[in-house]
Amino acid sequence: MQPWTWLTQDERKTFVVRDEDDLMHCRTAAMDLAARAGFSQVDCVRITTAVSEIVRNALTYAGGGEMVLQYEDETVTITVHDDGPGITDVEMAMRDGYSSSQSMGLGLPGAKRLMDSFDIETNAGSGTTIVMRKKRYGMDRSAEAAAR
Repeated sequence: MQPWTWLTQDERKTFVVRDEDDLMHCRTAAMDLAARAGFSQVDCVRITTAVSEIVRNALTYAGGGEMVLQYEDETVTITVHDDGPGITDVEMAMRDGYSSSQSMGLGLPGAKRLMDSFDIETNAGSGTTIVMRKKRYGMDRSAEAAAR
């Protein structure tokens, strides 16, 4: 049985992130939870993409960490924590195109744009915690915007 299938309203599931296989489990669990919670297909992809970016950052920059998924009050909350070196300059790291590792520099700012809320807590030498939330709306938000 897959570890994420039991997740229901008000429950949390913690995933240890050590390698690419764990990243795939995190992505699949986020997609599964969002779909079961009734998110639009577009929002399911947004949530899964944000998880992929942030969990990959934990792997790349901190060697791993953990992700916690929760669904409560029509909102998916994803918390990713690592014990890596922390982010020295959050403002700089949130700029499109900034990268400390020769990547495209779209991970953090891209994930923030995909979610409804995005908070970073980090200290040099003591790791980083990112909390992202996406609320489920009656119709896809892009459809709402198009209707205006």
